[in-house]
Amino acid sequence: MAGKRGVETASGSPSAVFESTAPFALFDYFRVPYLRVDAPDGGSPGLAELRELGETRTLRWAPADLLTRSGRRPAPHLAGSLRIFGAVATNAQMQAWLRQYGGAWQPLYEVLGESGAPAGAVWKAGDGSVCLPFDPNDAIANCLLERYLTFSRRPSLNMLTALARRGYYRARPALPRALQLSMRRAFSRLQAKREFPHWPTETALHDLYAFLFRLTRDVAQRPIPYIGAWPRPWSWSLVLTHDVESQLGLSLLPRLLDAELTAGYRSSWNFVPKKGYTVSDELLQKLRAQGFEIGVHGLYHDGRDLESLATLRRRLPEIRTFAERWRARGFRSPATLRSAELMPLLGFDYDSSFSDTAPFEPQGGGCCTWLPYMIGDLVELPITLEQDHTLFELMGHQDGNVWLEKANFLRERGGMALVITHPDYVENPVLMESYRRLLDAFADDESAWKALPHEVSAWWRRRAASTLEEVDGEWRVTGPAENDAQLAFADS
Repeated sequence: MAGKRGVETASGSPSAVFESTAPFALFDYFRVPYLRVDAPDGGSPGLAELRELGETRTLRWAPADLLTRSGRRPAPHLAGSLRIFGAVATNAQMQAWLRQYGGAWQPLYEVLGESGAPAGAVWKAGDGSVCLPFDPNDAIANCLLERYLTFSRRPSLNMLTALARRGYYRARPALPRALQLSMRRAFSRLQAKREFPHWPTETALHDLYAFLFRLTRDVAQRPIPYIGAWPRPWSWSLVLTHDVESQLGLSLLPRLLDAELTAGYRSSWNFVPKKGYTVSDELLQKLRAQGFEIGVHGLYHDGRDLESLATLRRRLPEIRTFAERWRARGFRSPATLRSAELMPLLGFDYDSSFSDTAPFEPQGGGCCTWLPYMIGDLVELPITLEQDHTLFELMGHQDGNVWLEKANFLRERGGMALVITHPDYVENPVLMESYRRLLDAFADDESAWKALPHEVSAWWRRRAASTLEEVDGEWRVTGPAENDAQLAFADS
């Protein structure tokens, strides 16, 4: 194949396992080394093609633009227990595309549509090559950016939901606190009827990662090297964050602070610049001196910062002024109201407004991952343990077992347990007792990276700027993360 591009070793030979005629989001995310190449004879065969260097077995897929031209509408699909969000090519389309490759292709897995009717299939050839009827890049992005929300509901319903949410936040300052909670509880009962994403744990995206790794492992017939999610010596991370929403919360801040200091943790504190309370320079200096981090929690806490580009442009100068004054690197949107299109415009190093699964939040949904990821040049740190307000105030839980069970699940899966607590609600004894239990449970866990958000963001950027190089048959990490990265292999 002509036009090879990619990482090269000192000897000038490609340091890669695969070559591909298109970007492959799975390999980009996990830092698997591969070469970008032109399609055979400089033309497009219609399907993207990934193959092991020097071999004939391939993994092919229908790119999103090809599926769009063929008239396939993005929608939820199932391949066994695997959820796929995106357009899926019909069997007739797949057979027509595969004829140009020759060989005997047979359906491997049936893909079902929303109604349960057959929609397509994953195909396999006699030499072990596999062809997907969907674009894996699109399927991954549709989860991370929550685009699946637009597939499973009518556009008119999405618009009505957004208008109702906007109206609620505009009216909220005039509503009594009891009425606000009553309305949120009623709304949460409706949200509970949604089947996806599953709460408190949704594995769909990571199941897709595992499925794609199995396919590429079968194509290569050897383990696939990648850069591990966390720096040495840790296998998972535990990140503590707080949102301070009122004068009451500011006054009760020491309760959470003292609990963390006693247990040996540090955390980030997200303050609202213009919410009727003043964050003194003395407090910020004290927090920083003790090893804590400062973040910005919107401008007014009215849920409007990201409602439109025009609103963001009006507010951004003041948001940036406070970010610089507070030396804040991170942002969290009030009520986690978010926009993947607008958030990179905020100018922060990282954001932490998406949740892995959050059907009960005002803007229900979830990015389906318990690992950091990039939205443009912004690092997103997803919230992976349910917010204290939702868990204890809205849902009425009387202990922190949901936190502990989810944190242990994330520990087993090598994920990031990121939690939000609010000093505004610490007068609830259940919250404080549950939070202390969470801190105590992992205080002596040496496998946990108890990191500040900006440390996780900095690591993720170093990892994203690093790659793998094969030297004398051994893989090693090169680049900014080479001194602390961990080499891993997808071998099943």
